[in-house]
Amino acid sequence: MFELRLLCGEDQVESVSEALEALDALSVSVEDADAQTEAEQALFGEPGLPPPREGWQHSRVLALFPERPAAEEAARLLQAQDFFAGAQVLGIEPVADQDWVRLTQSQFAPVDITPEFWIVPTWHEPPAQAKQVIRLDPGLAFGTGTHPTTRMCLRWIAAHPPQGRTVLDYGCGSGILAIGAAKFGASAVDAVDIDEAAVRATNDNATANKVALRKVGLPDAAQGRYDVVLANILATPLKVLAPLLCGHVAAGGSLVLAGILERQEAELVQAYAPHAKLQVSDREDGWILMTASL
Repeated sequence: MFELRLLCGEDQVESVSEALEALDALSVSVEDADAQTEAEQALFGEPGLPPPREGWQHSRVLALFPERPAAEEAARLLQAQDFFAGAQVLGIEPVADQDWVRLTQSQFAPVDITPEFWIVPTWHEPPAQAKQVIRLDPGLAFGTGTHPTTRMCLRWIAAHPPQGRTVLDYGCGSGILAIGAAKFGASAVDAVDIDEAAVRATNDNATANKVALRKVGLPDAAQGRYDVVLANILATPLKVLAPLLCGHVAAGGSLVLAGILERQEAELVQAYAPHAKLQVSDREDGWILMTASL
């Protein structure tokens, strides 16, 4: 394979990327050309912040082609387009053939939540000490057990098994928390997300793990009150959702929130004060797990 490397401005990224796809590029990716310099920029997409842009002020666009002539032809055709004015062709480089599937798989090993509770990709055998296992492969949806926020939520589930209790996983991503709750004995589990890809991933992962979730769908699928409400999202949407999430917790139930940085503790406590008394129940790598009993 051969990689065509281009440099273009933020307002050109979308047009250049679409043109490369039309020219049968195997893949197209965009990088910050100013990365690791003082001019490096962060693109945000968290609710309450500006929407993410298509690219950076100086964007490096990388496109893979199966043969050099195809990459050369793409470069020639792009340079003839008005929208490419001011952009540059940085070059064409050969890319060594690799087993991309095996390379990707090698980056994901079994993850221990507790000594007896593990997240294990399907291409690995569970460790001998694992008594409870979730089989989960990396996908488009967030939640593979490798992030501290996911691990803390799963640790909480393992320490507070929802045996015979109803559970809501709000912002389910891959469905890992919903699956964990089901494996630890929940009587009924609903999982919802605003992303339809997450809904599909959750259904697929539940099937792969041989657990039955009662409802999987968009947020309006969550109805009534639950004994446990789990939400591993981000601080800003968690603050906005405070009345809704607390409204889903049954009397005597538990609220479990993650996706919160340590420095955001006070603002979460304040946002939930009219509804619940949050406290920090776990910490890992600068992230915190906050819980409340209602």
